[in-house]
Amino acid sequence: MTSELVFIGCFLWFVLCWIGYTTFARNQAKKTHCIASVLHRHRITWMKRLLYRDHLIADTALLASLERQVSFFASTTILILAALLTLLGTSEKLYQTLADLPTYYSTNLHETQAKLVLMIAIFIYAFFTFTWSMRQYAFCSVLMGAFPRANANEPISKEHQQHVISVAKIVDHAGHSYNYGLRSYYFSMATLAWFIHPILFLLASSLVVMILYKREFHSNTLKVMHTINDPDDNSLS
Repeated sequence: MTSELVFIGCFLWFVLCWIGYTTFARNQAKKTHCIASVLHRHRITWMKRLLYRDHLIADTALLASLERQVSFFASTTILILAALLTLLGTSEKLYQTLADLPTYYSTNLHETQAKLVLMIAIFIYAFFTFTWSMRQYAFCSVLMGAFPRANANEPISKEHQQHVISVAKIVDHAGHSYNYGLRSYYFSMATLAWFIHPILFLLASSLVVMILYKREFHSNTLKVMHTINDPDDNSLS
């Protein structure tokens, strides 16, 4: 029973770290500057520039580059899932191998299989978020093709404003989906520590939250991006 309580406690802590940080980051982004909020501002600036461009070759190439990045992780996730499913089929050998480690926490085969199932669930979620991100980038390509043109000597109309904001939001949603997929990879790394010892797993999950918070809210990259201002009117942001 003690082993089962430890397993349940570790799982609940893992869920709390992941969902808790995701909720915190989403709410905090509305109150302070972070990678997500600053990028959204620059995405609006990007879309505003499209109003005055006759050719969008560079922009479509940039969007295709973003989509290829997501596609790489989606393909990699499929390979990882295949490896995990294979490992689940030979979980007895994995259990025996782990039992030989000097720091291994005594458990049973069923818990080892449950940990593998958890990792499979994590990467299934990652696959769905990456593929949804790819689809949203594809939607943006269509909307860019339908982008209205504006006269540089005239103020931006409501139609132009709505198109800029809408396309920027879809690009933003695609970026968020990509970010959620990357977080899955981060937390899957923490899950590996659970195969060795539950305390190491708890520390690894907490460390992932600290790393994510540092990078998204207090990184040097964020400081640099925040100092870049839009020379145009920021009324659309």
